[in-house]
Amino acid sequence: MNRRDCLFALCQLPLVAAVGCTTRGSLVPAASASRTRWNVTDSEALDALCFLGPLSGDPFYTDNYPEELARFLPGFSAEALGTVQQLKASAKEQSCLLGPFLCMVFSAGPSETLADLRGSLAQAEQRLLPRYRTSPYWDDKEWAWFIEARPALTRVLDALAAADFPAFRRHFLGDRVERRATALRQRLTGVDIIAEQERLLGRRLQPDITIHLMHFSKPHGIKIIGQRFISHLDYSDETVIRIAAHEILHPPFDVEHPAIRDALEVLRRDPLLTRIVAEHDPSFGYTTLDGLFDEDTAEALDQLIGERIGVARSAGERWRGADGGMHVLAAGLYGLLKADGFDRTGGTIQDWLGRAARDGRLAPDSLHPAAASVLGLPSDRLWSPATQP
Repeated sequence: MNRRDCLFALCQLPLVAAVGCTTRGSLVPAASASRTRWNVTDSEALDALCFLGPLSGDPFYTDNYPEELARFLPGFSAEALGTVQQLKASAKEQSCLLGPFLCMVFSAGPSETLADLRGSLAQAEQRLLPRYRTSPYWDDKEWAWFIEARPALTRVLDALAAADFPAFRRHFLGDRVERRATALRQRLTGVDIIAEQERLLGRRLQPDITIHLMHFSKPHGIKIIGQRFISHLDYSDETVIRIAAHEILHPPFDVEHPAIRDALEVLRRDPLLTRIVAEHDPSFGYTTLDGLFDEDTAEALDQLIGERIGVARSAGERWRGADGGMHVLAAGLYGLLKADGFDRTGGTIQDWLGRAARDGRLAPDSLHPAAASVLGLPSDRLWSPATQP
């Protein structure tokens, strides 16, 4: 699963776009002429899945939740804790990030409460499989892993219920969701992300975007099935807007389209990209070139969108620091798109990538200088494992 690596790892928090919001379920149009309608809600179920990251003991997550873990762990089954750690290790062998992957799969069915999760898991073939199978994220091997892991996942969800995770979560949330939704409503009115994304993707999108505000999702922003993503309650307005600008782009192209196959064929001959995929820190995800291409195309496009709506970080600063500096492809694509004026004219990114592959612009002697110009680095020093944190 690489887009599932996906989903995720936003430790650089590069995105977001939202407009009018409410709590639980109602839609608010961004503005009368806007293409975007925003829905802001929360989800006990998805937050429980995100909490598996801190429970796994991985410092990538635990450093964000010392107080919460100190309060929860004494009442949580030691056996279940070991099972979480085993599940995380098993998911890693599948190139999956456990919490984000489970959020994506469970979002195919009812996912409001912990009870929903337990019911969906017990009846996964009926509640989850139909929508997951027809989503852009379908992977038969990952589904097989999920079903094989079902007994262990059942024990973990049962243990979360026995430890009263819902009450524990309410203790830390208080009225923060309602207060944050109100603030987002004010900030996001008039922010038309959908129109910008359609202009660059070259295809029509649905107008609705749902933001699920979580407590246990740090450091991620997580795309789930549909035009929905997970964001943390504490992320700034600009970060949420950048996340929306990014996540709804996935997938930015049809991986089976001849233009994308042509582009991948060129990129697979790039020794630098091959090294990045093989040697970067796998905790960041993106462990195949296909997954990195999907992610970095979306990052290049969201940077263009962020600049147009006034929430972007410096492109060079962003990609020099994000995920150990591994997103050289994003910087190169962004540089080439800017040189073509794609940010001004728009177009169909899938067609643009196919032309760039045929014209030689995705080859190292074009892509690397474009990345170097954006990153402010020499072309022969664009990335090294030593740059990882």
